[in-house]
Amino acid sequence: MDIEKIKNLLNDFKNGKIKEEEFIKRLKCFPYLDLNFAKIDTHRFLKFGFPEVVFGQNKSYQHLKRIISEMKKIYSNVIITKVDEKTANKLKKIFPKIIYFKEAKILAFKKEKRKNSGYVCVVSAGTADIPVAEESAITLEILGIKVERIYDAGVAGLHRLLDKIEILNKARCLIVVAGMEGALPSVVGGLVGKPVVAVPTSVGYGINLNGIAPLLTMLNSCSPNVVVVNINNGFGAAFFTYISFFLNK
Repeated sequence: MDIEKIKNLLNDFKNGKIKEEEFIKRLKCFPYLDLNFAKIDTHRFLKFGFPEVVFGQNKSYQHLKRIISEMKKIYSNVIITKVDEKTANKLKKIFPKIIYFKEAKILAFKKEKRKNSGYVCVVSAGTADIPVAEESAITLEILGIKVERIYDAGVAGLHRLLDKIEILNKARCLIVVAGMEGALPSVVGGLVGKPVVAVPTSVGYGINLNGIAPLLTMLNSCSPNVVVVNINNGFGAAFFTYISFFLNK
């Protein structure tokens, strides 16, 4: 953090040169914590109401340990995504209060208390898509959002989805996770008048192309209420939903 800039900003606010709204706006882009190997955005909480979320995949145990240690000095809760079970178990020995959500591959210290009314419906096409769906669902629950789950309800047996139409229609927003051909988000988008965030997964036979096939299907959806995130990005779908439909409501 640049101390002189902070002093100048405080003086401008104190002397009435800038209003409170402008003061907060400028603070949003200020500091980060420099660990050399990582630069933690310490003011992301001002933007999103939650600290920077750490992508755990390919980070070493030592790096994650240091990042968590430093972030816990500032925040009561931290989310680390894409953490394998072996690394999670080692970190739990250092941070005994941290929770590992095995299926979602997420580490966090707690689930937040419910902040808003309404819920997000997370739908998976197949059982094999559940890990990515759970990344969405657990992220939302950590952020304090209620989640309704509908799993293994793909287009090969559409009656399994239609049976849950009331749950779908009452949701504030829906996250639909699918591999194979990736048709389910378009179907859900055609059934409900709510926003649908589509998540392609790398689940499928050879022509699935590690998720590229369902990604292209979802991008070509003719349902106008469907938007798409990247392959296996359950976290991205959840956080977008959180800031779009629940933050500051």
